[in-house]
Amino acid sequence: MRGTPMTVGTLEEIIDDEHAIVTPHASLEYYVPILSFVDKDQLEPGCSVLLNHRSHAVVGLMNDEVDPMVSVMKVDKAPLESYADIGGLETQVREIKEAVELPLTNPELYEDIGIKPPKGVILYGEPGTGKTLLAKAVANQTSATFLRVVGSELIKKYLGEGPKLVREIFKIADEYAPSIVFIDEIDAVGSKRYDSSSGGEKEVQ
Repeated sequence: MRGTPMTVGTLEEIIDDEHAIVTPHASLEYYVPILSFVDKDQLEPGCSVLLNHRSHAVVGLMNDEVDPMVSVMKVDKAPLESYADIGGLETQVREIKEAVELPLTNPELYEDIGIKPPKGVILYGEPGTGKTLLAKAVANQTSATFLRVVGSELIKKYLGEGPKLVREIFKIADEYAPSIVFIDEIDAVGSKRYDSSSGGEKEVQ
C-alpha cells in the first residue's frame, strides 16, 4: 500500500471481520473490505479510519489519542481585551463594529432595513498591527466566545482530514454561540496549489 493515496473517513458500522460501512469525508456510505493487516480490535463505530482513495477499503486507523482540535484551536470565553486597549485604528474599529458587533448585539437593525449583515471580515496587515487584539475586543464587547484557529493547521496530509476539522470548528462555535471564529494565517488556506496526485494539500478547503 506504500505510495497509495489515502483519505480519511468515518466508520459507520462493522458488518463482520472483513467488511464495514464507511463514510469518506462527508460523502455517501460505502460497503467496503477491511484489509487483513488492520487491527480490528481497535475498530469501533464512529472512529476515524484511513481509506484507500479509489476503493475506500479500510487500510488503517487514525490515532485519536490526542484530539486534533487541541493543537488547532484556542477557545477563550469572554476575552478581557477591549477597544480601550487598541491604540489608534479608529477607522478599523468603527468598521468592525458595524460589520461584526452590531449584527450580534442589534440584529433587528439589519432586519428592519431588509439587508443581511456580513458573515465575516478579512483583517490584513503586518504582524503586530492589532488584528488579533481587534477581534478579541469585539468578542469582549459582544460577550461572545473567541475561537482562534491557525489556518496552516487546516491543511492536512490526508484527504478529508482538513474539511473534518473545519466542520468541527463550526460545530464547536455553534455550541458556544454567540461565537467569533478568528482564523489566523488565512493565506495558508488559499495558497497556490501545485500539481499533485494525492494528499490533503490538493483539497479545496
